[in-house]
Amino acid sequence: MTGSFVDKLLISFDKLENCIAVTESVLKQKPEVPDDVLKRITQYSEIVSKQRRLAEELRGYLADQNWDQVSRHIKLINGLSSMIRDDAQQILATNGEFLGEQHSQQHFC
Repeated sequence: MTGSFVDKLLISFDKLENCIAVTESVLKQKPEVPDDVLKRITQYSEIVSKQRRLAEELRGYLADQNWDQVSRHIKLINGLSSMIRDDAQQILATNGEFLGEQHSQQHFC
């Protein structure tokens, strides 16, 4: 069970990394995208790498039934996910104009 949970978590990180890569690729092709937005998108990959390391540590804590560390790691992983989500929402809210009319039609992930 513990391995299955962490394996599913790692698969979700794979999907998230793919979404980030697609988004970054699309935005790099648009000349009007601010450099700070591209930098923030790149940072998302670094955050997901950190989440991946935390998930691998989580696997060991689950196996050892170290519930304090399990809880801590889950909170850290969730907090990092929330940080990406909140930042992406802010980018869209403040810089959405660089997507133009395609904003409602184009899906990055």
